[in-house]
Amino acid sequence: MSEFFNHPSVEEFLTNMVTSDLTLVTGLLWLVIATIISMIGGAIGGMILAGKEIGYIFSATLGALFAPAGTIPTIIIGFAVLNFLSNF
Repeated sequence: MSEFFNHPSVEEFLTNMVTSDLTLVTGLLWLVIATIISMIGGAIGGMILAGKEIGYIFSATLGALFAPAGTIPTIIIGFAVLNFLSNF
């Protein structure tokens, strides 16, 4: 396991994550993390809103599928703005 963390590309990636450098790889990782958190929040929201009417499992599934529809474009636009502002 220490060989994995001592690899130069992994060290560079971890350094970029810690120092908040926005690269393509770190941006994609943050996009995946934001999508997962959005899906969890959408599932909880779907269960709260429509759990009794259409069933908790079905409402959680719909909530988890529709929540990233608004989150993913917002994250991508935010990364573009951050990348633009970091050039100044």
